[in-house]
Amino acid sequence: MEQPFTEQESIKLINEMIGKVKRSYVEKGIASIVWGVLIMICSMLTWARLQFNFNIGFDIWLLVFFAVIPQIYFSAKERKQKKFVAHDDHTMTFVWTAFGICIFIATFYGSKYGNGEMSTIFMMLYGIPTFITGGIFKFKPMIVGGLICWVLSIISLYTSAANDMLLMAACGLFAWLLPGIILWAKYQKQKMAHV
Repeated sequence: MEQPFTEQESIKLINEMIGKVKRSYVEKGIASIVWGVLIMICSMLTWARLQFNFNIGFDIWLLVFFAVIPQIYFSAKERKQKKFVAHDDHTMTFVWTAFGICIFIATFYGSKYGNGEMSTIFMMLYGIPTFITGGIFKFKPMIVGGLICWVLSIISLYTSAANDMLLMAACGLFAWLLPGIILWAKYQKQKMAHV
């Protein structure tokens, strides 16, 4: 017959379980950093190409599609390592999948009908999953990043296509790169605390 837990043992077990759940929720921020850097590089090179009228020989935005492959690989690997899938994780999968599909459709639309002012649409779309993710996880840098994307999207209605690329780079910085760096620092701090 098993002996019942003492009050201290029960509290210790509960604290250990909470610690495990917290660790499983830690977002390393790597994906945000990668996407932030990628959007910034593509935007800045597009701005330079439009500003100084040169050709690099290929569409720099194709790098986005190449970045998707490792992202899928690492997401699948991380999912296999998890002991359970939290409701928030499930929700985020749908939010970011919907975002990816919308970006694909907007890209297809832009290539069929001309990319003229598609940057406004992209910036608007960038704000949606960023804002939702920040709201669900109560992570203010992403909430602010989503809001900044929407403000920059409105500003882009009054700027040239070349300058829209600078606004897109700012979206990459505020929506993904800076929040990713903050998440990475928190992850490293938490990792060191549990060594």
